[in-house]
Amino acid sequence: MTEHTAPRRRGRPRGGTDSRERILAAAVDEFGEQGYDGSTVRSIAGRAGVDSALVHHYFGTKADLFAEAVGIPLRPDIDVPGIVAGPRDEVGERLVRYVLEAFERPEVRRRGVMLIRTALGSRVTSPLLAGFLSRELIGRIAKLLAVPDAELRATLVASQIAGLIVTRYVLALGPLAAADIGDLVHRVGPTVQRYLFD
Repeated sequence: MTEHTAPRRRGRPRGGTDSRERILAAAVDEFGEQGYDGSTVRSIAGRAGVDSALVHHYFGTKADLFAEAVGIPLRPDIDVPGIVAGPRDEVGERLVRYVLEAFERPEVRRRGVMLIRTALGSRVTSPLLAGFLSRELIGRIAKLLAVPDAELRATLVASQIAGLIVTRYVLALGPLAAADIGDLVHRVGPTVQRYLFD
């Protein structure tokens, strides 16, 4: 007597029509809470209410899913040249305002904080974030400055902006987290301006 088994089903694994979006949302939350190293495809699938195979089907590896989930919230490659090209005596304040106003948008803040927490807690993603900042922020500012120490100046700007973001949005330290954007632009902008041009 021959045992009959059901033919293996081909195509994508079963999941609802919104599975991809649920997986992405779960990945953002999981990476944000657990960091890159602490998150697994299985934990993300569990949070999304789907099978791990569906995660692999839509996104491939955990690294692929992370890249898609991060969706870099700011586009310095597009925005920074215009900011730096404007009136020179206002560049510092414009850069600070650009970042703060962007991070006040809930989706940007959520993804940005997830990216920073993950990068700071992982030997894998820290170089990825550093590479992105070097190419897309520091490099672009340095080219626009056209002075001998342009890369150092641009790196100092990045350190100031990164410190501001971490302190206000990741650590949420008291008065800085509650401060008015205009006040912060007025206080931090001149420091960024000095790094760029003095």
